[in-house]
Amino acid sequence: MGNVELSVIIPTYNEHDNVRPIIAKLESALEGINWEAIFVDDDSPDGTAKEVKEVGIEKQNIKVLHRIGRRGLSSACIEGMHLSTAKYMAVIDGDMQHDETRLPEMLECMREGADIVIGTRYAGDGGTGDWDVARIGMSKFATFLGNFLLRKNKTSDPMSGFFMLGRGLFDEVNKKLASDGFKILLDILASAGRKLNVKEVSYTFRTREFGESKLSLSVLGDFAMLLIDKSVGKFVPARLVMFVLVGLVGLMAHLIILGLFNRLFGIDFTVSQIIATTVAIFCNFYFNNIFTYGSTPLKGWRMGVGLVLFFFICGIGAIPNVLLSQYLYFTDGLYWMVAGGAGLAVTAIWNYTISSKLVWRK
Repeated sequence: MGNVELSVIIPTYNEHDNVRPIIAKLESALEGINWEAIFVDDDSPDGTAKEVKEVGIEKQNIKVLHRIGRRGLSSACIEGMHLSTAKYMAVIDGDMQHDETRLPEMLECMREGADIVIGTRYAGDGGTGDWDVARIGMSKFATFLGNFLLRKNKTSDPMSGFFMLGRGLFDEVNKKLASDGFKILLDILASAGRKLNVKEVSYTFRTREFGESKLSLSVLGDFAMLLIDKSVGKFVPARLVMFVLVGLVGLMAHLIILGLFNRLFGIDFTVSQIIATTVAIFCNFYFNNIFTYGSTPLKGWRMGVGLVLFFFICGIGAIPNVLLSQYLYFTDGLYWMVAGGAGLAVTAIWNYTISSKLVWRK
């Protein structure tokens, strides 16, 4: 094979039917270029890693990193880049929705001195294919938020999952990258402590032919976590900030239930406070599992066990919650909303610290 000039990093999960087609497309697009494909598979139950290994027996430039017990798009890309020894590395999805025919043009931009080349849907003749209005709107809003974070390296498509960078830039930023997350490009651009030579190559996002989309609420959580991490992560852990934000949602639910039962239905304040606290715990568990710990969410029976454990942890914290709110309400005569909110606030650090170690432990 000689010295490989380009490594194509392909993170996968349940992409068995796309393995051979994407390899064939890469072979056609990269003819005349010394390249390799590194599939990074998160132990797909459909046998994706096994399929790549079978192809790799025949083709020496096809490799697979079969990860067990680890999951996440950003960490998959990072591990794939560490495995590569090529001068240039491209990231492309394994679902063939990115246009691999643009890779030679992107490589030429790298040879001419670019630090990073981005496949963009929002410049030139690029497009989003058959996306509906809602998804386009969400994507453009995320693009706006991403560029708000990227003061030095703004681009038309910071949320793109299709890009190419040099070994030098990766070595420069790799220790700053968040392994938990979904938008690795935004992380790279935000982690660079200098103005980069950024080039763009337009492409049109394709329709998936095989498999299922990975887009979910957890992806939004990963994006929010990345924004928080790059904004205030130097001062406060991003996960703690997200936990508190989720807690505010639980606080709203708590106060609404407390107001309904105590003020509207005339139920005793203590009983109302207990019911409201219970509802808040359920809300906090559900949204933390999606957003705060979206990269490693609890599923199946583990979710049930986690809920019981989370309820137990919060239940212990709820004791001083109820006692404090009772004291403030009956003794100091504070307004019901202030008394209820104060009681909930005292348990926040306890819930985060213990649940991180026991409920969502790695």
